[in-house]
Amino acid sequence: MARKKDLFFWLTLCCGWVILAFLLLPLIEMVFAPSVQDMRVTIEDPAVRRTIGLSIYTSGLAALISFALGTPFAYLLARRNFPGKRLVESVVDLPIMIPHPVVGIAILSLAGRNHWLGEFLQSLGVRIMGSVTGIVTVLVFVGLPFFVNSAKTGFEAVPERLEKAARTLGASSWGAFVRVTFPLAWRGMLVGFIMCMARAISEFGAVVIVAYHPMVAPVMIYERFTAFGLKYSQPIAVWLILVSLSLFLLLRLVSRGRRAS
Repeated sequence: MARKKDLFFWLTLCCGWVILAFLLLPLIEMVFAPSVQDMRVTIEDPAVRRTIGLSIYTSGLAALISFALGTPFAYLLARRNFPGKRLVESVVDLPIMIPHPVVGIAILSLAGRNHWLGEFLQSLGVRIMGSVTGIVTVLVFVGLPFFVNSAKTGFEAVPERLEKAARTLGASSWGAFVRVTFPLAWRGMLVGFIMCMARAISEFGAVVIVAYHPMVAPVMIYERFTAFGLKYSQPIAVWLILVSLSLFLLLRLVSRGRRAS
């Protein structure tokens, strides 16, 4: 019996090493492939800095919009039971499941010139295709589920009796939320914000359909690869990895703090 347990342990250990190697080896190879000189020349290119800056700006703006719209909605899902709630939660998760080029096509179908909504937006001077507005719209679509789900988990971790106690002491629903629930659930919302931004900054499939220009970093990596090959696309990819890695490390720090508390 002990030998069977040992065999099972070594099987799980081998599977773990295979998975880690599968995930890490391509990334390690890509990170160390460009020389320091290539990395320096790449980041000194104004076009590269502009695209990376645009990626950070649009993903951050998408996360802020997700925070503004998703916080009340996540609170509703955490605190209320209503008919069709499971269906609503499934709809929230749909962007995770849908192929992202399909997302881009769907957004263009709705906001294009042949749709009444697209005509209405254009009459207001709002342009979706080939604009920063279009990029942010796409990034909100793909990143919103991550914020809503994380914020919902954060709200669910706050005992509802604390809100009821605040209401008993004379606080309004808004007052109880701002003074009790929000301060206790802020870490879950921060985790959701970072996850939303990290997901948005890496989006390619939907963005390239809605807005090839202005160019975000994933689109530039694709363009440089198709035009010039690995040598010119790898350094940009490494810089984008460094930005994503910084978000990942921040997420780990926040998550560790949430578990400790």
